[in-house]
Amino acid sequence: MSAETYDLPPLEATGVPRARQMLERARWASRAFASYDRASVMRIVEAVTRVAEDRAEHYAEWAVRETGFGVVADKVVKNRLCSRGILDAYRDHDYVTHRVDEKQKIVEVPRPAGVVLALTPSTNPVSTLYFKVILSLMTRNAVVVSPHPFAKESCADAARVLAEAAVAAGAPDGVVQVVEEPSIPLIDALMTDERTDVILATGGVGVVRAAYSSGNPAIGVGPGNVPVLVDATADLPRAAAKLVASKAFDNSVLCTNESVLIVEESVADRFLREMSRNGAHVLDDAERDRVRDTLFPEGRFDTGLVGKDAAAIAAKAGVRVAPRTRILVAPFDLAVDEEPLAHEKLCPVLGVTRVPSAHRGIRTAAAVLRIGGAGHSAVIHSKDPRTVMDYAVAVNVLRVAVNEGGSTGSAGFNTGLAPSMTIGTGFAGRSSLGENLQPKHLVNLARIAYSSDVAERFPDFGAMAPWSAPETAVPAYPVASNLDPGSGSARPSLTTVPEDGTSELREELRRLIIEELNTLIRG
Repeated sequence: MSAETYDLPPLEATGVPRARQMLERARWASRAFASYDRASVMRIVEAVTRVAEDRAEHYAEWAVRETGFGVVADKVVKNRLCSRGILDAYRDHDYVTHRVDEKQKIVEVPRPAGVVLALTPSTNPVSTLYFKVILSLMTRNAVVVSPHPFAKESCADAARVLAEAAVAAGAPDGVVQVVEEPSIPLIDALMTDERTDVILATGGVGVVRAAYSSGNPAIGVGPGNVPVLVDATADLPRAAAKLVASKAFDNSVLCTNESVLIVEESVADRFLREMSRNGAHVLDDAERDRVRDTLFPEGRFDTGLVGKDAAAIAAKAGVRVAPRTRILVAPFDLAVDEEPLAHEKLCPVLGVTRVPSAHRGIRTAAAVLRIGGAGHSAVIHSKDPRTVMDYAVAVNVLRVAVNEGGSTGSAGFNTGLAPSMTIGTGFAGRSSLGENLQPKHLVNLARIAYSSDVAERFPDFGAMAPWSAPETAVPAYPVASNLDPGSGSARPSLTTVPEDGTSELREELRRLIIEELNTLIRG
């Protein structure tokens, strides 16, 4: 059978050529960007942050409309926290200038990762995109964003807007790119290509495992299942208000939101009444069973209920609640794997179990984390520092929020933790990162180390400037001769190839075309 009887599929259908083109362009941009001085970098970051903040509401509305997850007002808050909030948190940090330690006779020179592949989730799409793009730019990295297919339109538009702002402020063309039509071949090609220097994987377990299996450096995070202990010493009204607000925030799509409430028996009734005053509906046993069956049909969480509000979940379960109900509280007896309510729930349903003492509550929290969420987060409301310490030692997590809501507290927005949308779970959670993702994780330090011999003089490096402002406002991306230089296109066609690595890219394209032809002929 001849190849002429078939129409050849578009080259981009395989995903691989498009991925390789994006990475080659990003590599070129990263090399140019790595020579910028700090003032130039911060000018670019300021411009991108300004645009991101200005469009926080626009993209919050778009993300909810596109995904069906969460609350617009809360996504606005997250978008602002992940734009202006991130810039304000790290404005005085320097990830560009070399550092001199005269006592140790060492000079540390920041070296960017290069090309960052940023995978973003459907639950927090634009806020995570903002966060990863701004971190990449702060550290002079180029970034290729691969959004979740459920949120591809809002994310693609946001990435394009940020890219335009970056280039207008002097960044190299291609420093921010986005996958507009995610596909398995394209994403696989991006993750496994040697031109990808680091993968930032935020999303489901499968996405994170794929990133770690790619052969490239990856920073991924594990799932949460956050226990919250309320002991007899807690400020009950304040704790109730904090807990309900946290669990209701953006309809509980953050992995840092509380999943299981463990409350000391002596204060349990009072605490649940306080929660009711703040918009919680405490389910009776019959209501609890209906909600449980609705959330976990055949024992598996119904992902169609992710980010839905409490009223919608109650209605689907056939439970009547007050119009202003913010969360549903579902009592259960034992924190065991067989109890669905002891598992993570990315919706405003909070499991609750009573314990006779704070000591027993600590053991129960540890049991919840054995079911899921190891390495992630935990919350405690208590005035007893001994209980807080015992809790932190016993629970297998790397962040414990005290007297604060977990959703934003463990993410560093209402606590002294690093503000972040990527929560490292460390060894216990099978993550390469043991803290909240920060700009420093996208930079290595090259160290110039002089002999420690006292006779060895250490020169004065303080006044040296290894980097400088770019000579031109926007370095031009080298394009093929058949691309109209006057078109103003920010995204070259598939025929575009950079001067550096041209033969390699062309050979790869040639090999792929031959493989397709051979497949058709054999068919």
